[in-house]
Amino acid sequence: QHYEDGRSIPREILVEAVGEDRETLELWLREQRGAAVTLLCPQRGEKAALVGICRKNAQDALAKRQTDERVRHAQTVLAMEELQAALHLPTLPERIEGYDISNTQGVLSVASMVVFHGGMPAKKQYRHFRIKTVEGANDFASMAEVIGRRFTHGLQEKHDREQAGLPIEEGRFSLFPDVILIDGGPQQLAFAHRAMQDAGVDLPMFGLAKRFEEIYLPGVELPIVLDKRSNALHLVQRVRDEAHRFGITQHRALRGKAGLASELSSVPGVGEKRKVALLRAFRSLPAIFAATVDELAAVPGLNRAAAEAVHAHAVQRAQGADAAPPQSPAAEP
Repeated sequence: QHYEDGRSIPREILVEAVGEDRETLELWLREQRGAAVTLLCPQRGEKAALVGICRKNAQDALAKRQTDERVRHAQTVLAMEELQAALHLPTLPERIEGYDISNTQGVLSVASMVVFHGGMPAKKQYRHFRIKTVEGANDFASMAEVIGRRFTHGLQEKHDREQAGLPIEEGRFSLFPDVILIDGGPQQLAFAHRAMQDAGVDLPMFGLAKRFEEIYLPGVELPIVLDKRSNALHLVQRVRDEAHRFGITQHRALRGKAGLASELSSVPGVGEKRKVALLRAFRSLPAIFAATVDELAAVPGLNRAAAEAVHAHAVQRAQGADAAPPQSPAAEP
C-alpha cells in the first residue's frame, strides 16, 4: 500500500515480519521499480535496531491517535450528551447556533451567527448581520432584531425550498438548530426568546453569562451551573468564544471600510461608486494613496480628473504626515 502510489522504491526494504507472499511482493516491487528489490527481516544488528525504532514510533503514533480520538469523542459526543442532559433537550444537540453582538459605542453594530455541527465548527454555515433598526448601543434590541430576522427568513426559505422540491439542508437559513446559544444573561436571553417566538418558531434556547459562566433558560430564575471541567461547559464556551471572535472580525472589517469611505469622502469627484471601485482595485487605503495617476485612471469608473484628485489628496496627506512633529513616548496611547 505504501509503494503502490508510485513513490520511489529503494533497493532494500526492512520489515518486521514477512509471510509466504514474500516472493510475490518482491516480484511486484521489482516491476514497480524496474530494478532489483530485496525484502529483509533482520533479527540482529544495526538493521534490526532500525526496525525496532520503527516499531516504537508506530506504538507511539497509535497511542497518540487513540488519545486524540478519546479527546475528540469527549469534546463532541460526550459533550453533546452532557449538554442534552443538563438542559433537558428533547434531542441530541447535533446543530448548535451561537449569537453575539459586536459594536463600538453603538456604532457599526454587527451580529454574528456561528454553527457547530457534531460538536465541531461548521464555518461555511457562519453568517453575520448588520443591525438595521436599532440606534446606539442596545445589545438587547439588536439581538431581538437578529433572531427575528434569522427565523422569519428561515421559515420563508424553508417553505420556498419545500415548494420547489429542493433540499432544506442546502439553504442558507432553512435548516434550524437543535439548540440556540445566546451570549448573555437572562435579559439578553429574554429579548432573543421573545423575538424567536414572535417569528413563529419555538426551539430550545439558553444564555451563557460571561461572569460566572452560568447557563440561563427562558423563564427560569435560577441558573444552571455546570462543573468547570465538564465537557458540556467546554463545548458551549467554544461556541460562545467563536461567536465573539467571528463578530469582532466582521466589526473590524466594517470599521476599516468606514475609515476608507470617510477618508475618500473629502476627495472632489469621488462618490460612492468610485470609492467601491477603488477599494476593489487596490484593496486598501495605503495602496490607493501609493498608486500613480495612470494606475488610478485605469480603474473602471474613474476619469483622469478624479484620478488626479485622489493622487493630489495622497500627496497632501503624505506631506502633512511628514510635517507632523514626532510624539514623545509618554504621549503615545
